Amino acid sequence: MSGKQEIKIIQETFDINAIYARRVFASVNISNFLEEARQIITSKPKPFVKWVGGKRQLLKQFRLLDLYPPDEFDPEKARYFEPFVGGGAVFFDLLPRKAYLSDLNFELVTTYNVIKNDVEKLITSLKKQKYNKEYYLKIRSKNPERLSDLQIATRFIFLNRAGFNGMYRVNSKGGFNVPFGKYENPLICDEKNLRKVSKALQNVEIKHQDYKFVLKKAKKRDFIYFDPPYHPVSKTAAFTSYTSQGFGEKEQIELRDTFLKLHKRGCFVMLSNSDAPFINKIYSEIKKYGVRINKVEAGRAINSKASGRGKITEILVTNY
Repeated sequence: MSGKQEIKIIQETFDINAIYARRVFASVNISNFLEEARQIITSKPKPFVKWVGGKRQLLKQFRLLDLYPPDEFDPEKARYFEPFVGGGAVFFDLLPRKAYLSDLNFELVTTYNVIKNDVEKLITSLKKQKYNKEYYLKIRSKNPERLSDLQIATRFIFLNRAGFNGMYRVNSKGGFNVPFGKYENPLICDEKNLRKVSKALQNVEIKHQDYKFVLKKAKKRDFIYFDPPYHPVSKTAAFTSYTSQGFGEKEQIELRDTFLKLHKRGCFVMLSNSDAPFINKIYSEIKKYGVRINKVEAGRAINSKASGRGKITEILVTNY
């Protein structure tokens, strides 16, 4: 067999993307490649937070529709950018060697960097947390601006694990206001995965900054994935605010224009958003440049009523 055949076998056997399959193949002994590949893949890190709208559920669909990852993206030579990193599902799926992650959520970025640089102290701190409503409300009421980076990261992960459905919602003053989750026995400290995540982040740059900074660094053949706050499908559909600043029509158009600039630069660009008329309209305006609007199905599980859950369509915009 050629290397290509074995990479294909690894990809199909373990249901992983082609880029990560190539990386796994490069690390195994050819005489026992499947067993060694299994060991590598089972030790792979996963997102350390639950995240409403996280892309883990959609990655297989992206692959089956041949929308991800870009065939010509070479992570050995080019870089990966995820400017609205959130839970980082695509980053953890690809595990590129050269990556730039960023977000406007200061507490999230701080948490990433604490995991990267001080994971053992974070694990010790998380093990001290208590799971009950009174304690949850006490931690929720703390002002992150008065906390150390370690305290911010501990609070962020605890609230995410103990709060309702992995939601991240802030009020107009930036205060976290998600209710207590009432779980049976939530895993507050996943120490094995936190150590894996820390190892994966060692050569990754993680910054608190606006997505437009990608324009200062991205070069031809780099891969950029945008997963911005979704535009509401109707005037009453918005349920959450990711930051106190919001992300309205003006910001969505500016993001569309950034997408086009990166496309013209020769980057590979992928963007997720709601299947809202406004979003379809603004991206349809750049289809003449070779941009594609693809429809995918996503699960909706945050509605308090069972009748409000189920499958909805989203769009995945690609330029390749």
